Amino acid sequence: MNLQVIYEDNHLIAVNKPAGILVQSDETGDTPISEHIKKYIKERYNKPGDVFLGTIHRIDRPVSGAVVFARTSKALERMNALFLEQKVEKTYWAVVGERPDPLEGTLIHFLVKDKDKNITRALDAQSRRYPDAKRSELSYQLICSMGDHHLLEVHPKTGRSHQIRAQLMRIDCPIRGDLKYGFPKANKDLSIHLHCKSMKLIHPVLKTAITIEADPPTNDPIWREFAKSLL
Repeated sequence: MNLQVIYEDNHLIAVNKPAGILVQSDETGDTPISEHIKKYIKERYNKPGDVFLGTIHRIDRPVSGAVVFARTSKALERMNALFLEQKVEKTYWAVVGERPDPLEGTLIHFLVKDKDKNITRALDAQSRRYPDAKRSELSYQLICSMGDHHLLEVHPKTGRSHQIRAQLMRIDCPIRGDLKYGFPKANKDLSIHLHCKSMKLIHPVLKTAITIEADPPTNDPIWREFAKSLL
């Protein structure tokens, strides 16, 4: 695959993941992007033996955008702590088929994961029936509309599985192409219009502020039109 590296130093490496590619291996046996990155590092730096690459976070298979990995165990440990302490500012773009009402706001739900069906439900309040439901919070705002396509900028504060997809569905704004979370029609390539646009953080080793940015897919006409007006 044509690997798009968007940040790299001795401690971290980040790529712009295409939709449809796994971040890490699963039961499908498909090659994840982590293996492509290991091959890239091995060839570029002529590394003997196995290449260390630590998975810090994941984005769903049909989602595109920025994913960062650790190149050392020290960086992995410290990056895990930054994500756990919510010290990574993540920005997503989501194209939805309904204008949100209100046009911007903060959403707080309690998420319940059905592991057998790999789907998450967003509840409006805690429930005795679901004592393990996890509090989830994000903020969003409408930044552009084109016909019946509406582009939201989303900042998840927590990092729950399928959080953005489930919370936007809960306010009747399912993401374009996301059949699992309420959109009526799939995209032809089975992607969904959710993209991890950027991450801002203090570098875990160098202690400097860094921003990792990923442009949305240029081969998609909807992303391309929105990007023309905003980038």
